[in-house]
Amino acid sequence: MSEYYNKITSAAKYINEKLKNQTPKIGLILGSGWGSIIGSVENSITIPYSEVPEMAVSTTPGHAGEWICGNIGNKCVIVMNGRLHPYEGHSLKDVVMPVYMMKELGVKTLIVTNAAGAINKSYSAGDMMIITDHINFTAHNPLTGENDDKLGTRFPDMSRAYDKELTAAALQTAEKCGINVHAGIYLQSTGPSFETPAEIRMFRAMGADAVGMSTVPEVIAARHAGIAVAGMSCMTNMAAGVLEQPLSHAEVLETASRVRDSYRDFMEEFISQIN
Repeated sequence: MSEYYNKITSAAKYINEKLKNQTPKIGLILGSGWGSIIGSVENSITIPYSEVPEMAVSTTPGHAGEWICGNIGNKCVIVMNGRLHPYEGHSLKDVVMPVYMMKELGVKTLIVTNAAGAINKSYSAGDMMIITDHINFTAHNPLTGENDDKLGTRFPDMSRAYDKELTAAALQTAEKCGINVHAGIYLQSTGPSFETPAEIRMFRAMGADAVGMSTVPEVIAARHAGIAVAGMSCMTNMAAGVLEQPLSHAEVLETASRVRDSYRDFMEEFISQIN
């Protein structure tokens, strides 16, 4: 039994004791712009990351750093209100540990969300992109090192990292909610600096539609753990060089605030369709 597995089970046990017999089947990781869904969680229990043994704490503005468990409609969910990023100084093992904790708590489906820059010139700020595939441009993988078979197989298949049925349902739901939605490929860079125009041109040539600084490690860990994944990005800005203006995190948060209500409605409806 690895030390990492012991950390996961210790943290999951602490949360499980707080849940009072709730068994979440759906997990959510909320990136910038997606926090409004918290208002839809009923009978909720909130657990700050800082209280959970062995767990790292998020420091990025717009990421609250707390677990929230409760019901959205008739579905029991557990939500990471704020994620961990490698650029904060966290190891990849710490970044993905919450995914394995969710697995221990009973989660079967993981919804990952993020704020991203639009590389595809047909996209606009405020649009939603349902992730169909990703490009890991960080040169790092959370599974590097000794594999613990209790967590998953040594060589997980990533040819269908994002569940096709969930992806189709997400697209239909976004259209139903009146959101301008696309299906596309997400690329993760390391951050925390925004990308250069030259990098964006390269990413576009590689086939990427949007770029961000998160999500890929959690998806890899989820597939390693046998959890089905749905992913979606809020286009909070056009990527560097697409428009003649500098990028800022303030712009990210402003766009996220503008779409918060429609994104909340989307998430409520989408979760209701997950078995």
